[in-house]
Amino acid sequence: MPLCLYEVETGADPRLGLIVGSGIVDVAAVGGPASLADALAMPLADLRQRLDSVRASDAVTTLDGARLLAPIDRQEVWAAGVTYLRSRDARMEESTQKDVYDRVYDAERPELFLKATPGRVAGPGEPIAIRGDSTWDVPEPELALVLNRDGETVGYTVGNDVSSRSIEGENPLYLPQAKVYTAAAALGPTIALAWEIDNVADLAIRLIIRRAGSVLFEGETATSQIHRPFAELVSYLRRHNAFPAGVVLMTGTGIIPPPEFTLEHGDNVEIAIDAIGTLRNPVVRLTA
Repeated sequence: MPLCLYEVETGADPRLGLIVGSGIVDVAAVGGPASLADALAMPLADLRQRLDSVRASDAVTTLDGARLLAPIDRQEVWAAGVTYLRSRDARMEESTQKDVYDRVYDAERPELFLKATPGRVAGPGEPIAIRGDSTWDVPEPELALVLNRDGETVGYTVGNDVSSRSIEGENPLYLPQAKVYTAAAALGPTIALAWEIDNVADLAIRLIIRRAGSVLFEGETATSQIHRPFAELVSYLRRHNAFPAGVVLMTGTGIIPPPEFTLEHGDNVEIAIDAIGTLRNPVVRLTA
């Protein structure tokens, strides 16, 4: 029974919902937290208790009468890089300074960076973007941790860390430009609650990219292939860093399309993670 953000009419204020069967319970309307930020300000045990009482409500909106939004309101999105061997190899292939990625893969301190503010995040079915000044662009399918203000993992969602490989490959110091721009991230469709996932350390992650209706690329990995434990990434993220409304942490990608591939305007990207959900987004190229 995952959490979600949804609207019942276009432009209405987003609501925090709990999906129960084929319906959505308006969490705030039945005594739960009023927003995702409020939920992530609560200790995990308290939130679980509140949601257990919410799920018994009969105040349900059908899923057909709601539109799911990106599960984010006041949270920053951070990301971890070079956490899978395939990611390390791909970064070394693209870069003019290959040893940077080799060294960070084995270093004690992980690579962490600010990926997006809420306004830069696309939700289910919304467009993700590639930069107009980039020539080599890829999606990066990732398991995303949804953390509360105390660093406890409340749940998991599907993340897409869209990236310009041409810009990052030119110089690692260009990472913010390669990673942070309008619609460079996508999250959704929902937040699978942590206590309902049996083994997050062994979930299959699949990527399918379609162009003109045909499958152009597909790949698969698993969270078991990650080089760093999630707890380690969270620990470094929270060092000297406070997140009073919670935070979303993308944990890195293990699926990299071949060097000759680049996203194009009109492509469709589908990312599925077992027990978490499937996130689909069309691709647009920014022109201004």
